[in-house]
Amino acid sequence: MNYFMVLSGKKIKRIFLLALACIFGIGVYYAEAKDLPVFFSKQAPDKEPAAIYSVKTDKKVVALTFDISWGEERTAPILDVLQKKGVKKATFFLSSPWAETHPDLVKKIGDELKFEIGSHGHKHDNYSQLSEDQIRKQITTSDTILNKVTGKKMNLIRYPNGDFDKRVLKVAQSLGYTSIQWDTDSRDWMNPGVKAIVDRVVTKAHPGDIILLHASDSCRQTHEALPQIIDQLRSKGYEFVTVSELVSSIQQKVKPVQ
Repeated sequence: MNYFMVLSGKKIKRIFLLALACIFGIGVYYAEAKDLPVFFSKQAPDKEPAAIYSVKTDKKVVALTFDISWGEERTAPILDVLQKKGVKKATFFLSSPWAETHPDLVKKIGDELKFEIGSHGHKHDNYSQLSEDQIRKQITTSDTILNKVTGKKMNLIRYPNGDFDKRVLKVAQSLGYTSIQWDTDSRDWMNPGVKAIVDRVVTKAHPGDIILLHASDSCRQTHEALPQIIDQLRSKGYEFVTVSELVSSIQQKVKPVQ
């Protein structure tokens, strides 16, 4: 009987230790899982930095956003469309080399038409492949140039190719930037045809949406699709706002890094 009790005691001890290990493992997993998502609501500054894709709202508002990295032939026609259609609010993300070499267009975007301007970084590299020092250099270099060209401090950034990871978001946040993505990709960069661009945007747009478009020369059909996009979204009751106006809303759509 005593021998049986010794074996039982050993088994109980092993089971107890195994249970403790499981509890500890679950705790570690939970703690790490809490740290994995890098997209949180802006109302929680103690959380990890956020990349905003859209805003949860019942209001029929969307933000038209335009990335510009190179060229000068497509930007002016797009600005003309926005002006003719009476669109007063849009957000342009400018790469600093482009802004530095096209100050007149930058002035028209920001000073004349009063559109919002954000940073699209410096070199068109994938930031997730850079070291933290390199990431910081890219963002600060762009910041310095855009501040000089526009006379304003940037606080919004959209990364080249939309590429980033948690490190990129942390560095950007430490420099006072809010990271902006998009929920509806027009895919105008693929030049799929005017109808395809229009249909994709109009069918996917939703309240609080951030819509990705481009005003670089490689996107040859955006200026032709834009009038229809504006007209059809308006016919559905949508109004256009800046990204900053969306960001100031209470709830933002968040996603974990894939």
